[in-house]
Amino acid sequence: MGKQAHGGNLVWAAALAGCSPSAILDFSASISPLGLSANVLAAIQSQFGNIQHYPDPNYDDLRNALGHYHQLTSGWIMPGNGSAELLTLAGRELAELGLGATVLLTPAFGDYYRALAAYDAKVLEFSLLSIHGHLSEFLDKKEIDIDASAASRRVGQMTINQGLILNNPHNPTGRLFRREEVLPLLAKFALVVVDEAFMDFLPPDEEQSLLGVVQDYPNLVILRSLTKFYCLPGLRLGYAVAHPSRLQRWQNWRDPWSVNCFASAAGIAAIQDREFQQRTWDWLPLARRQLFDGLAQIPGLKPFESAANFLLVESEYSCDRIQEMLLKKYKILIRDCHSFSELGDRFFRVAVRTISENERLLAALKKEIENFRF
Repeated sequence: MGKQAHGGNLVWAAALAGCSPSAILDFSASISPLGLSANVLAAIQSQFGNIQHYPDPNYDDLRNALGHYHQLTSGWIMPGNGSAELLTLAGRELAELGLGATVLLTPAFGDYYRALAAYDAKVLEFSLLSIHGHLSEFLDKKEIDIDASAASRRVGQMTINQGLILNNPHNPTGRLFRREEVLPLLAKFALVVVDEAFMDFLPPDEEQSLLGVVQDYPNLVILRSLTKFYCLPGLRLGYAVAHPSRLQRWQNWRDPWSVNCFASAAGIAAIQDREFQQRTWDWLPLARRQLFDGLAQIPGLKPFESAANFLLVESEYSCDRIQEMLLKKYKILIRDCHSFSELGDRFFRVAVRTISENERLLAALKKEIENFRF
């Protein structure tokens, strides 16, 4: 099996490492290492008897719970089979802009290209690197300004029928765009899709979500994921927040029952588990700082500050070689950055895991890079 662009390909990694997938320590997928909350596990188990029934096609219980959580009426919320399904629906609508195109801030998550290519949508790449210089300079800036006029010069005269996909915090850099920076862009584009898959890793007093203003902008779509923060990637659960008329249109485009009964029940239990949320917010800053400082002390590696649960690392050495050695010798998988065309073989990305797991990665990296240098 070939290596996929997305992280978390444990079958491929295990074949290379010569072990079972369960033996791989996965730093390639940015999933919380805290595991399932007990409440979520209990909710999943409670659904065993419902396998013989179809789910509620409207997902009223899940939508009401999400609406209560975000202080929105349920009509503004649409659950999906992971945020990837919803991104595909957004790609279809972006393609319908006709002569307009969709602007991507690059380096960009590869699934954006997939969703747009599925409907032959036009893409205009606005490179953050070309505006700010080298990537390290861009990431080291204390504040990031998304200059709409600079974007216009970069991609040509901006028209009202263009679209924009923006993720916040940004993947792969981990940088957080301030709400005040993003809001002016909503008047510049016909449709703005903001992917907030990693936003819930920030506590409420630090996050920069646009959920609070979504009812003021009919051209705004917000995508959220429940799989990363709550460690549920195998259940595939996300949701879109947008004007009800848009979501009804999307509903007409997709297959019925895209969310299974286990995922629906797990989602309700997850967002109601305040203790788990607080435990995650308490864990992440300390573990992220430990990993960042450890990487920064290894000669030839430069990690960049991140607001998310992952770190982008610039390397003086081939990351393909580092990835291979970590797998074969230590059964550790890191994320290469070949799917981000502007990064290539001199960058890799690592998830933040527990203190002891981070120490295991750091020890392996230090030993292998010493071997590269001497």
